[in-house]
Parts: sequence; C-alpha cells; structure tokens
Amino acid sequence: MTLILDKRLRIGIQTIHRRTEHSDAPWLPAIDELVELVQLTDRLGYDSLWCGDHISFPLPILDPMLQLAQAAVVSRRLILGTSVLLLPLRHPTPVAKQAISLDHLTEGRFILGVGVGGEFPKEYAACDVPHNERGARLAEGVQVLRKFFSGQPVSHHGKFYGPFDDVPMQPPPRQHGGPPIWFAGRKEPALRRIGRLGDGYLAYVITPEMYRDSLATIDAAAQQAGRGTIPFGTGHLLFTRLDKTYEEALDRATETLSVRYAMDFRKAAQRYCALGTPEMVAQRIREFHAAGVRHIALDLLGPYEQKSEQMEWFAREALPLLADLTAG
Repeated sequence: MTLILDKRLRIGIQTIHRRTEHSDAPWLPAIDELVELVQLTDRLGYDSLWCGDHISFPLPILDPMLQLAQAAVVSRRLILGTSVLLLPLRHPTPVAKQAISLDHLTEGRFILGVGVGGEFPKEYAACDVPHNERGARLAEGVQVLRKFFSGQPVSHHGKFYGPFDDVPMQPPPRQHGGPPIWFAGRKEPALRRIGRLGDGYLAYVITPEMYRDSLATIDAAAQQAGRGTIPFGTGHLLFTRLDKTYEEALDRATETLSVRYAMDFRKAAQRYCALGTPEMVAQRIREFHAAGVRHIALDLLGPYEQKSEQMEWFAREALPLLADLTAG
C-alpha cells in the first residue's frame, strides 16, 4: 500500500452544539454548554472533537469553523476538525484565511475535512453554485487552499476561481504545509480524487467492507498519480447508540436519524450504525479499525440531554475494551 496509516486508533466526538431533535422551543445555544461539552470530551480521554456543516439543514446547525474557534479556547489537547466543510459552497480564498487562523488558534491541532454534500440542493441554489459543479469546484478549491498554505504570494487562473496574481496571505499556517486536508466521498470519482489530492479520508454511512474497498481505490489512485509513499489519515463518522439491548439502541437511532434526515432511517441504521451494549459497539469499532480506520468520530444518537451520559458510558465501559488499539 502506498498509504502509510497511523498505528494508533483515536476516538473523538462529533458535534458540539445541537438542539434536541424533537424540541419545538426556540434553540438558544449557550457558551457554557459548549465549554462543558469540550471539557467533558477532554476529561473523559477522547482524542478529538468534530463539527459538520450545512448552510441549510432540516435541523438548526451552526457554522463549524466558528464553533471550533470557540472550542479551541477550552481545550489545549483535543484535535479539532471539520467533518466536513462543504467547500464548494464557499470561495476558497477566505476559507484559506479561516483555516490558517484556526491552525494558529488550535496551535496546530486542526484538521480541515472537506466534501461536497449534495443531499440538500437548495443550499447550493441559495449560494448561487450549480449543484452539478460541486465536485469540480471542490478539486479546484483545494488547489487554491494549498497555494495559500504555502505561505507564498498566490496566483491562480482557474475555471471557477480567479484570475488573481501575487496575492500575499500572512501569517503562514502553523503546521508545515498547512492543516491536513481530509476528503469525504463514497463514489469512485470522489475516491479517486482523494487519492490524487487528499491528506486523508473521512467516511460517512458506509460499512467496514465498503471502507476497505474505498481505501483500496484511493490507494490505487495515489499510485497512479505518482504520489509515492505518503502518510495518510483515515477517519470515519460513526453513528453510535449505547443501550441495554441492540433493539433498544436501534429504536433510538432510528428515531433520531429519521427526524434528522426526514426519511425512514431504520434499515440504514441497522446497516451502518454501531448499536447496543458497550461490547457490541466496541466490536463494531474493531471491524472499522481492521478495515483501515484510525480516527473514529462518534455521533452519539438520542436526545441531546443524554449526550453526556452516552459519552461517559462509552468512556467507562467501551473505551477500555479498545485499549490495545488506542494505546500509544
């Protein structure tokens, strides 16, 4: 394999601010809510904290870069990342400024996860971006980001961005070469793009078997692009629910995800989630690790008020079952 994977498994938490899915009251996120969640994530021994992105979504959602900037003040240890920023909805030059700023605000603990989304075409229309251009805009946008991450004045004459010449952007990133850029994607063209351009892969709603196959496609594309042997990050956003039985966990997961995505999610939950007792959930994570995943972002399902309880339960009973993978 051309891709060099980390030896250690790291486990993090997906999402900072989130309203309870079935609440009808106004949503007023509080600073203390963020502080308490970040402190709990850090104190329980998780490795990272991730935020997703949508301009328009069935549920309230805040900008991920702003949330992570606020979270960076609370923790000096956690890796912070976007999972994922929908880059085609934005011009890459101001995104480069934000990413470099976050790289400094986190003291080099920032991962920029990017993707195209597409499940909600109206957010593309609202941003005046043709839905069918999102893949090509992502690829060119990453080229612009990497140019600015070099710390040198940037010129770019592309199909979607530019022309502009000799534009300086200071300061340069904290991390050499800029924050790692990890790509999301499931279809073969997206996976091959990751092999050509990505520092890492962030998966979503796939099985361990699908992950293994996707990683093979990415590796083949990296070889064809002549990238040589490269360190490569591998992550997966894993819908997770701990409960006394698999059936109870499945019911809670179905309820949460069906509201979130405005569709019946039961069959998908059975296929893609980690559900049940701590032993069952830990075994599912082992399956993803065997497929090549080295960063798991747990999206803990159920009422928001139970999130802290779920985090504590996982840390107390599931995390020790993975100690041989997380040590290091």
